[in-house]
Amino acid sequence: MLWTASQVLRRFSTSSHYYQNKLKLAIIGQSLFGQEVYSNLRKQGHRVVGVFTVPDKDGKADPLAVAAEKDGTPVFKFPRWRVKGKPIPEVVDAYKAVGAELNVMPFCSQFIPMNIIDHPKHGSIIYHPSILPLHRGASAINWTLIHGDKKAGFTVFWADDGLDTGPILLQRECAVEPNDTVDTLYNRFLFPEGIKAMVESVQLIADGKAPRVPQTEEGASYEGIQKKSNAKVNLAQPAEAIHNWIRGHDKVPGAWTVIDGQSVTLYGSSMLGGQVPAGQPLEIDGASQPGLVTKNGLVLYGADGKALLVKNLQFEDGKMIPASKYFSSGESTSLDLTDDEKKMAEEIRSIWKGILSNVPAIEDTTDFFKSGAASMDVVRLVEEVKQKCAGVQLQNEDVYMATTFQDFIQMFVRKLRGEDQEEELVVDYATKEVNNMTVKMPYQCFINGKFEDAENGKSYDTINPTDGSVICKVSYASVGDVDRAVAAAKEAYEIGPWGRMNPRDRGSLLYRLADLMEEHQEELATIESIDSGAVYTLALKTHVGMSIQTFRYFAGWCDKIQGKTIPINQARPNRNLTFTKKEPLGVCAIVIPWNYPLMMLAWKSAACLAAGNTLVLKPAQVTPLTALKFAELSVKAGIPKGVINILPGSGGMVGQRLSDHPDIRKLGFTGSTPIGKQIMKSCALSNLKKVSLELGGKSPLIIFSDCDMDKAVRMGMSSVYFNKGENCIAAGRLFVEESIHDEYISRVVEEIKKMKIGDPLDRSTDHGPQNHKAHLDKLLEYCDVGVKEGATLVYGGRQVDRPGFFMEPTVFTDVEDHMFIAKEESFGPVMVVSKFKDGDVDGVLQRANDTEYGLASGVFTRDINKAMYVSERLEAGTVFVNTYNKTDVASPFGGFKQSGFGKDLGEDALMEYLKTKAVTVEY
Repeated sequence: MLWTASQVLRRFSTSSHYYQNKLKLAIIGQSLFGQEVYSNLRKQGHRVVGVFTVPDKDGKADPLAVAAEKDGTPVFKFPRWRVKGKPIPEVVDAYKAVGAELNVMPFCSQFIPMNIIDHPKHGSIIYHPSILPLHRGASAINWTLIHGDKKAGFTVFWADDGLDTGPILLQRECAVEPNDTVDTLYNRFLFPEGIKAMVESVQLIADGKAPRVPQTEEGASYEGIQKKSNAKVNLAQPAEAIHNWIRGHDKVPGAWTVIDGQSVTLYGSSMLGGQVPAGQPLEIDGASQPGLVTKNGLVLYGADGKALLVKNLQFEDGKMIPASKYFSSGESTSLDLTDDEKKMAEEIRSIWKGILSNVPAIEDTTDFFKSGAASMDVVRLVEEVKQKCAGVQLQNEDVYMATTFQDFIQMFVRKLRGEDQEEELVVDYATKEVNNMTVKMPYQCFINGKFEDAENGKSYDTINPTDGSVICKVSYASVGDVDRAVAAAKEAYEIGPWGRMNPRDRGSLLYRLADLMEEHQEELATIESIDSGAVYTLALKTHVGMSIQTFRYFAGWCDKIQGKTIPINQARPNRNLTFTKKEPLGVCAIVIPWNYPLMMLAWKSAACLAAGNTLVLKPAQVTPLTALKFAELSVKAGIPKGVINILPGSGGMVGQRLSDHPDIRKLGFTGSTPIGKQIMKSCALSNLKKVSLELGGKSPLIIFSDCDMDKAVRMGMSSVYFNKGENCIAAGRLFVEESIHDEYISRVVEEIKKMKIGDPLDRSTDHGPQNHKAHLDKLLEYCDVGVKEGATLVYGGRQVDRPGFFMEPTVFTDVEDHMFIAKEESFGPVMVVSKFKDGDVDGVLQRANDTEYGLASGVFTRDINKAMYVSERLEAGTVFVNTYNKTDVASPFGGFKQSGFGKDLGEDALMEYLKTKAVTVEY
């Protein structure tokens, strides 16, 4: 079998369930895979009486031998088991002496005699990386890809005489993704699931439940080891067949073609969808049309006119280059090394010598691979060099790109000097000394991985609501900026690394982004406070804290997005398999509000990115700064350019263009109902893009006389005044049972008087400024209307006499159902209270539901039957019982009626950014 060593050693464990039946095992095999099977079998309580593996190579033991020797398990390192077809007697005797009841062969490259295979009580089982009987032979994974199979998998079978024809014990399968390689299949499925399957198989045997299913010859194939001489690409076939051939040989033995008279090996193939980027033509022998050397790699065309992209090229001398550098590969100049760099080069020479012990001396022209190095040696070289030279970010791929010692040193020194790094992110910060720290805030548009001014040069002031001062000027994006951002997002999705990335790797980047947000949480919370008026302690815990949790939650979803198999009526005499796949939508637009600037960004963008989409996000015009800081952190996390784009500016211009843009496939919006209706209309008329809307609310909170009064007062106040009332699920109207109404109001007012209104950066502040002046003015007008309509203003209703946009927490009672303040959302610290008659449960439910909104609701009562009755009948997307504002990243959030549709958070949110494809196969 042609294996490529995993770059990262991951630990896998099977269930810790205790089984009564245990076996004495002999492990015959090698590699990391064998090591993991060995370790997990021992964890399950089986006794490994002997490990039979390969001799040390260059003084280095196989990983299986290393683990066994560490445990004190007897280890035998036989170079061969037979000579001229006959078993070696002393080898057979050594094996029989351990007394194994079962041979387990997790990855065995040697030919084991049948008298060894059949000797134990239970015989022998072996792992094979194909769904037998298909692809019998040593290059099974390669042939799975070469043939373009839609599913891959492995078989645990009862070992035979080496023909892979023994009875089947257990099989597992997985879907083959369009750009899977041997590495990705191995790392994603064959390695982790194969370990579990081997352990499960042993236990089935121990329990006497292991099947022996004879292999049929129907569908059987016998493909041999694929050699370099046979790996030339036939370019006179469809693009997908070419792609399958290349990825099936990546990285061993390597598919090749002839360019400019020499053999060139092709690595890193992917199908190319969408527009082909501009490039320089390149004649390739046997191709239906010239290839194109583009900034993304070499574009090849199949006979069907479709295109694929090749990432790397390797020449006959072993040198590998990025395909995008084909025409400039010979232009690099040799570096002059400093004395310290020369000393380091000599230390690296000694590392090469330790690995290439068969080479008399390491010359500048010594080629790592032509000197006998293999893929495991690449890992060793990288790790030893990193150990010697801490801080140098060396990857396995770098060794393949610089195969001679001289080229390796040149590459290493460039990395050491930082010359090989991608263009460094340039940020022109607005800097403030505030909250006992220096806060650095990007203020330009973020497009295609770069901060830059708006196309038209326009900017606007973003204001600190605490005192009305200007924080900084922020770029005011234009329609042209939107188009450039969408184009960048589209390119990143269609031909960039994001669209081809393994989901688990995508999750790792999102985890890294969450870690960076946590590292910068005090700075983010400070920016949130000065830009939105959020109380710092709340910003730290909720605005920023929940944002971090959201990214971590959705990062964990990346490799768990699954379809399902569907039982359908069979088309006799043939049979059918129908299954579904969940796929990303493409470029998504996200438009967020100003009340939770960072958290609303996280709620939508984390799900969007986890699903594999790219995005263009418009923060609210009045609160753009944490979104732009987030953009900076996304670059540091390693998110590829173009995946995330941030455009501050007006909703009327930027938001409208996003709604109208034909290349955007989904728009997620949080804001007012009138704007949501306009967005929905524009999305329909443009290209019928998918929409999710989280809109206005007038959430009812019903407080019964049998409630826990202390809790009802505390949580009732939180339901209104949390985040200054700028809260989409705020209780827009409280219904309080008549018998406790007066006491409830009295206690609320008493608690309000204890609240500290002031600077949100003061840790003792309870209530900060409203987000911006226009909103404060609207709230004051709202209170005036309430008074004019006849509601009783019990407390507040005025602007606080101090600089900034502060409003007193307000309480209205005697609110009748017909009044404006009973029907319309304030989106501020205004408690609107109505009485209801004692015991009138159905009556208060009718009043609570008499609204066109349905975002959230709540009920306080000690009677669980009443609580359940009310919660079932409240027409809202979220119902809180004896609590309020309790949201969690795993719980879906979204409204009914004119509060919108679609969900944020939880698995439901992920589905908003995926499409379902049904596939039916006849066989």
